[in-house]
Amino acid sequence: MAAVKTNSRMLNSLISSIKRWRKPASTNSLRIIPRSDHNLSRRDISRAALTVMKRLQDAGFQAYIVGGGVRDLLLGGHPKDFDVATDATPEEAKQLFRGSRIVGRRFRILHARIGREIIEVTTFRGHHSEGEEHEAQQSEHGMLLRDNVYGDLESDAIRRDFTVNALYYTTNGFEIHDYTGGVSDIEHRLIRMIGDPETRYKEDPVRMLRAVRFAAKLDFEIERNTAAPLHELAPLLRNIAPARLFDEVLKLLMSGHGERTFELLREHGLWQHLFPDNDAFLDDPTAEALTRIALRNTDDRIRADKRVTPAFLYAALLWPAVAREQRKLMDKGTPEVPALAGAAQKVTGSQLAHTSIPKRFSLPMREIWEMQSRLPRRSGSRAQRLSEHPRFRAAYDFLLLREESGEIEPGLGQWWTDFQQADEDAREQMVRKLPRSGGGRRSRGGRRRRGPRPGTGQD
Repeated sequence: MAAVKTNSRMLNSLISSIKRWRKPASTNSLRIIPRSDHNLSRRDISRAALTVMKRLQDAGFQAYIVGGGVRDLLLGGHPKDFDVATDATPEEAKQLFRGSRIVGRRFRILHARIGREIIEVTTFRGHHSEGEEHEAQQSEHGMLLRDNVYGDLESDAIRRDFTVNALYYTTNGFEIHDYTGGVSDIEHRLIRMIGDPETRYKEDPVRMLRAVRFAAKLDFEIERNTAAPLHELAPLLRNIAPARLFDEVLKLLMSGHGERTFELLREHGLWQHLFPDNDAFLDDPTAEALTRIALRNTDDRIRADKRVTPAFLYAALLWPAVAREQRKLMDKGTPEVPALAGAAQKVTGSQLAHTSIPKRFSLPMREIWEMQSRLPRRSGSRAQRLSEHPRFRAAYDFLLLREESGEIEPGLGQWWTDFQQADEDAREQMVRKLPRSGGGRRSRGGRRRRGPRPGTGQD
């Protein structure tokens, strides 16, 4: 997915209208942008989101498109997802949508199903001190454990994370409501925290990752005060469940802006708390090159609408640590294959303390590693069997990545490229021309060593 680029004509028109925005007497902060002064249109909003809004409004509730959908439309983008904010509680909203369900414990949200689409419906949040029926619970570090304090539109805007995500669009008058200066920050291309950044990060440390993600996605700067606490508070990420951090990593690195996100995470001291085993090797130019090339290739594939898998990216990020651990074990006399298995187990176990890796990804990740020692062994029928392995393509791509980064000498990757393009007779000729040292060895008795059993995960 390409980065959201500002449509300068639309945005300049919006900015030039700032002085004409009307300011209601009921508040000192709200700016209302009328339809004539913004570029948002119902035609750009999903039919499902409009249906949710209408149903809520017909039932007597307020309803607004909020957050990234409004932000990206102002930037001239074409968002696919739209969230709705309302004064209806999750239980009240649930009565209006058949098949809907309330999810979340820390933040209770309604998933309203309209046809094949799921629209996320959130109730206006209130200030903690205002909660009577619904308590807000915090940990000793200030992190919110439960936050179902409900409020009004203004309190909801102030409780959101960044100003550019606190913009509300209503079909009643087709206006945009801006309580926090979000449109001005869009003009200045800034990611700014609403409220005191240190307090807000302590409430939810994942906001530190979100600041970086939006800056990378939108090509914005992180505002100075918003960026200032990041280094100091980065260790708070250790308090976040590994499963949640895995989901955040996918958003960070697999949305088409992975390389830039990686740079910002390192700049602000966050990367080491997500991938400490990778971070430990980044002073090595080869390991950094491997990381960057893997992220860049992932970005390119996403922008080309090609399939990507966390298994391959995690394989690249953890490989420098795996390779070093394997060498250490081999120096102690452990054979190559058992040394790789032991290294993979150790490094994977270490990573699981920071981000989880579901088995549907960890198993193919380990197969990609295992096949690196099998790809040089091409004699007899081995090359043909390897090319038919379910994980061959991913292992071959990983081999090319290792060559490009300078970790290993080039040559083997080109051989496999030619082998895949050759017909059956040409393949036989290629195998016959292999030097004896390139074909692998046989075990005693002349029987071939058996390779790992084929996996069934994603390539």
